[in-house]
Amino acid sequence: MNRKYHISNYSFLLVLTILGTGMMGIMYINSANPAYTNKQILGLCLGTVAMIFVSLIDYNKLFHYIWFFYGFNLLLLLAVLLVGKTVGGAKRWLGFGGFSLQASEVSKIVMILFVSYFIREHEDEMDELKVLMKLALLCAIPLLLIVKEPDLSTTLDIVFILCGIIFVGGMNMKYVRNVLIVAVPLFIVFMIYIQTPNQILLKDYQVNRIMSFLEPEKYSNTTGFQQDNSIMAIGSGQLFGKGLNNNTISESNNTISDINITVKDTKLVSEQQTDFIFSVIGEEKGFVGCVITIGLLCFIVIQCILIGNRAGDLAGRLIAVGVAGLICFQSFINIGVATAILPNTGLPLPFISYGPTSLVCNMAGMGLVLNVGLQRRY
Repeated sequence: MNRKYHISNYSFLLVLTILGTGMMGIMYINSANPAYTNKQILGLCLGTVAMIFVSLIDYNKLFHYIWFFYGFNLLLLLAVLLVGKTVGGAKRWLGFGGFSLQASEVSKIVMILFVSYFIREHEDEMDELKVLMKLALLCAIPLLLIVKEPDLSTTLDIVFILCGIIFVGGMNMKYVRNVLIVAVPLFIVFMIYIQTPNQILLKDYQVNRIMSFLEPEKYSNTTGFQQDNSIMAIGSGQLFGKGLNNNTISESNNTISDINITVKDTKLVSEQQTDFIFSVIGEEKGFVGCVITIGLLCFIVIQCILIGNRAGDLAGRLIAVGVAGLICFQSFINIGVATAILPNTGLPLPFISYGPTSLVCNMAGMGLVLNVGLQRRY
């Protein structure tokens, strides 16, 4: 922390955007379920401290302890499998009193740092198959632990993020081509296989979610029910929405004269404060609220990319790209699920969905990006 930084290089606009988005998330969470508001406020406070603190630490110094971070990440993931809390048939959280830690959220930031470090150390060897195989093995270990929880959606999210970093890091295009040649037919075979009786690759609920996306009419009363209601909620908000906390039923002469009930009030979409927070935004703030939310997230991603473009070295550029990928992919998946353009899966909307661990980790990641900006070339 003894490196001299120029305050003019600190992206205060990005900080204000993140804080504004986080406060907007608290507003929507409070509307969806006030019981979660206080913990999210605490998460935003801790995340702000983490973001500012990490932004003042030279990311190159963090690389000195990268293998410690990597090992600690594996220990956390192992602890989840051994002593983690089971919720809905999955072990994804470590309990500490009244609080929970989702280790896979920590893993996202650690793996962004680790892969950025690895590529920096092997910058001139990224076109060698043995180097890529070594990197793939090191990435596969934590990913397999996350799959085991099971948490396939987070695993795929991390894979997309790391692939983006590796691609920007100088991966030979011939490998990209070869992977696509193999991956496309394998994906087709996979989709056919999971529809066969007694398949062993996916859990039944995972198969049902995929099938409800492929055949929505058939599953509209079961696994597709939640997404259908999410679309209904978003559409019902029209241009400006019904207003926050709008659940008014007024009576006159023993008859209901004004009904403006939200999907939230009728419990048609469960856990709206997390995976389906976008349905709250659409219903209560309408099309305008949705555009503002997407615009803020896009601004954060673009700022990360611009900072990465001006980074002082390759590692800084890769860190910025990795965090941009995290916000971009996760936002796309979350909104895609809420609008039924993707299969139903559980990923929070960055800075907005309930989840103190996710919020703190995302803001710590933004702290890394801010530090990259402090060391920019121009």
